[in-house]
Amino acid sequence: MSKSTLEIQLKTLPNAPGVYQYFDDKGVILYVGKAKNLKKRVSSYFTKTHENGKTRVLVKKIAAIKHIVVETETDALLLENNLIKKHQPRYNVMLKDDKSYPWICIKNERFPRVFSTRRVFKDGSEYFGPYTSMKTVSTLLELIKGLYQLRTCNYDLSESKIRAGKYKVCLEYHLGNCKGPCEGLETEKEYHENVKAIREILKGNFKDSLSQFKKQMKQLALDMHFEEAQKIKEKIEVLQNYQAKSTIVNPKISNVDVFTIVSDESYGYINFLQLSYGSIIRSHTLEIKKKLAETDKELLGLAITEIRQRFNSNSNEIYVPFKVDLGENIKVTIPKLGDKKHILDLSLRNAKYYRMERFKQIKITDPDRHRNRIMAQMKIDLRLIEEPRHIECFDNSNIQGTNPVAACVVFKNGKPSKKDYRHYNIKTVEGPDDFASMEEVVYRRYKRLLDEGQNLPQLVIIDGGKGQLSSSLKSIDKLNLRGKMTIIGIAKRLEELFYPDDPIPLYLDKKSETLKIIQQLRNEAHRFGIEHHRNKRSKSALNTELETIPGIGEKTIVTLLKHFKSVKRLTSLSINELEPVIGKSKAKIIFNYYNNK
Repeated sequence: MSKSTLEIQLKTLPNAPGVYQYFDDKGVILYVGKAKNLKKRVSSYFTKTHENGKTRVLVKKIAAIKHIVVETETDALLLENNLIKKHQPRYNVMLKDDKSYPWICIKNERFPRVFSTRRVFKDGSEYFGPYTSMKTVSTLLELIKGLYQLRTCNYDLSESKIRAGKYKVCLEYHLGNCKGPCEGLETEKEYHENVKAIREILKGNFKDSLSQFKKQMKQLALDMHFEEAQKIKEKIEVLQNYQAKSTIVNPKISNVDVFTIVSDESYGYINFLQLSYGSIIRSHTLEIKKKLAETDKELLGLAITEIRQRFNSNSNEIYVPFKVDLGENIKVTIPKLGDKKHILDLSLRNAKYYRMERFKQIKITDPDRHRNRIMAQMKIDLRLIEEPRHIECFDNSNIQGTNPVAACVVFKNGKPSKKDYRHYNIKTVEGPDDFASMEEVVYRRYKRLLDEGQNLPQLVIIDGGKGQLSSSLKSIDKLNLRGKMTIIGIAKRLEELFYPDDPIPLYLDKKSETLKIIQQLRNEAHRFGIEHHRNKRSKSALNTELETIPGIGEKTIVTLLKHFKSVKRLTSLSINELEPVIGKSKAKIIFNYYNNK
């Protein structure tokens, strides 16, 4: 289809809600989307400059547009969902029909059986679910079996066959698990009263069953049938225990769906909690792969439609963290306080846990995907031009000018590359000058890489604040490397990240993976530098009196000398002066050593 044909199509699109489909020049469907206003939404693809590269590629490939007008936004949501699942277009997020979830079936029979199944038939039977765990199904069926005596046989219990005496009671009857409807020992009305109660339990309503059992127990006790009353009491306890495990919110919150989302560069994780009569009766987290840098709002709207379809939910109210467009028939609530906010937070916690578990699994099963995700996230978090596949970190190690050394550690694809680590003995700096030392080491490192024609890192991290960063930049400027790699400083105290020519530091989330990798780099640089320093001191036979004191190790010696400047000064200090620096027990050892002498 020519460009002019596309332009004509765009001009003639209706100002109505509907679904649009993009096709390439071979007639292959590329993308399905929904819109409140088809004309405005579709036109925006061709009039806007798109930041996302994949969207730009999609627009170039579009050769034809088809659209379907619908009456409401809800219809558009459902149609979009179904078309995505049917055609699986390349540029849409992946939505797959999942038919493997278990259900609980109340069979359409004269004396209905209740059992689990993974297949749903349109035979008039009732299906509850689907459930995300077979364990939940087993627990519910066990609960039902303990409370109500139902048949498990698959006989045709028609009135004529029972009257003709075609069947005989089985072992289940003699064990007390069935009341023998096959021999007419239980009426259809009695049986259906039990099924009605089971139906309510499966909906999450325990109140009716509890009330009925309590009445039965009292009546049996009044009639002096204490053994039967005790059995009913046990059933009440079973039901109350099950209810106590599942009730975690206000019982007034009923028939509500709760949805939350967490996402990263590549995936969105949407958690769904279904509430009925104050109990959570279902929890499920859906993972969606992003294709066109979809926003959380877009992903959540799509996921809500998919999940409600998949789990056959008809709740009229949903709780979400922000406004989503779902049509007029659903009440959208954004909780701010109280029990409603509590349940929203619980859903978000479930989404975060699921995401964390997936990360751990992917790290083992698909390390390439794990690395790619981390690199993409670091690029965003640190405001980089490209992914930091090659990172270098510098650290100075000296005991107030004694054997000053520095270390450079290298990470490639988020992992240590130990063969590329380098030690440096400071050559041009006299005395304890961290700034000048950092300037020297950075210059030597990148002068050598340039001379040898080696690849430069995308990111350089300087262990220190503004001072060390400024010193490093002097060397970077001497070598004309400004702009060819990003260089940042990290201050120890508050984990601030300093950028050149920016007085305001960047603070990352303390739990973010980006900060954890930066901390890992810094700790590794510090460890590597201390190790070299120790070896150097050992080689130069520097053996201070402190090293002979039992219970005082290398780290403590470094801390003492950095703080108090000399061994001589330590001999005259009190425990109170030593304690804030090295702690009570080590302060006592040092004090006793010199005073006992």
